[in-house]
Amino acid sequence: MYPWQSCRVRADRLLSLVLLLRHRGRMTASALARELEVSPRTVLRDVDALSAAGVPVYAERGRDGGFALLPGWSTDLTGLTHDEARALLVAGSRAPSPALAAAMRKVVAALPAAQRASATHAAGRVVLRPEGMLADAPADDPAVLRTVQEAVFAGRRLRLLYGSRGREPRWRAVDPLGLVDAGGQWYLLATHDGADRTYRLSRVRAAEVLDEPAAVPDAVDVGELWEARRARFRASMPTVRARVRLPAARRGHLPASVAVDAETPDADGLLLDLRFGDRAHAEGVLWALAPDAEVLSPPDLRAALAARAAATAARHTPDRDASPPPAATPADHLADPGVTAQTAGRLRGDPGSVR
Repeated sequence: MYPWQSCRVRADRLLSLVLLLRHRGRMTASALARELEVSPRTVLRDVDALSAAGVPVYAERGRDGGFALLPGWSTDLTGLTHDEARALLVAGSRAPSPALAAAMRKVVAALPAAQRASATHAAGRVVLRPEGMLADAPADDPAVLRTVQEAVFAGRRLRLLYGSRGREPRWRAVDPLGLVDAGGQWYLLATHDGADRTYRLSRVRAAEVLDEPAAVPDAVDVGELWEARRARFRASMPTVRARVRLPAARRGHLPASVAVDAETPDADGLLLDLRFGDRAHAEGVLWALAPDAEVLSPPDLRAALAARAAATAARHTPDRDASPPPAATPADHLADPGVTAQTAGRLRGDPGSVR
C-alpha cells in the first residue's frame, strides 16, 4: 500500500468512527473494533487522533462505559432530504458491502436528529432479496461482482472465466462499459474484440482486472445501451404470435415473458396479440390460463391445445380406474405358460436357480 493510500484509509476510518458514535451513541472499544474491522489498540489510537484534532470524544469508565461524543456536537454533512436518505437506506439492502455500510452511516449522520429515527425505522421495514419464495435466482459471486465493479470504475480491461448456457467456461478478455441490475440479476455490458457482448454475472466463475486501459467511448449512456441491447436480443429470439381472447380479470396473470403487441376491448373480455418465445412457451402459458383463454389464431396452436384438453379429459373420466395395476408375483409368472420354472425360481429368489 502506498503512503497516500494508507492516509486515505485512516481518514475514512476516522470518519466512520465519528459517524458510528454519532448514530449509536456510547460504544466500547471492542464494539468499535468489530465494526471497523481493526484491533482495539487501533481504535484507542484513532480516538486520541480525533481528540487532538478537536473532535469532542470522551471516555466513560465502568461496566457500562465506552467512548461517546459530547452531547449536542454534530458533523457537518448536509444536502440530503429525508425522503432521499430513506430511499438510499432501503436500496442499501440490495447489495450489502463494507463500503456500502460506511456510506449508509454517512447518510444516517446527515439527517436531523428528529428524522434519523424515522428513516432508520422505515428502512428496517423493507428487505430486498434476489431469491423468490419457491425458487432461488442464480446467485452472483460477491467477489466476482467486486472485481467487475473495480474494472468498470477504474476503466480497466477485464479477464473473465465465463460459461455460456450449455458450454464449458473459458477465459476471455473484455472491455467493460457498465453494469446493469435488471430483474434481480447483474449484467456486464462490454465489448469483446470490438463486438458488443452482454454477460450475466451469475455465469462468471472468476474475474481478474488487467493492467490495461479499457477501450471505452468518451460518452457512454449505460441505460440507453442496455435498452438497445435488450431490444436487439428480444428481436433475435424465435417467436410465436397468437391472437387470444382473455377475460379482463385474467390480464394480470400473463407472465412478463410474454410480449403484448396489441390489446383491444372485446364483448367477452380482451383481444390480445401476444408474442411467445417458441411453441412450447406458447402452449405452456396458454394451458396455464385454461379454460379462460381462447386461442383464435393460429389454427395449429388452437388445435394443439384442444388435443391436449381432450387427452386430459379422457384420462380423467369418472369410469377410468385411477388405481395402479397390482404388482406381479412369482405365482403370476408360473401361471403364464411362456415362463419356465427356472425363470420363476429366479423371481422367488431360489438360489438353486441362479447360475
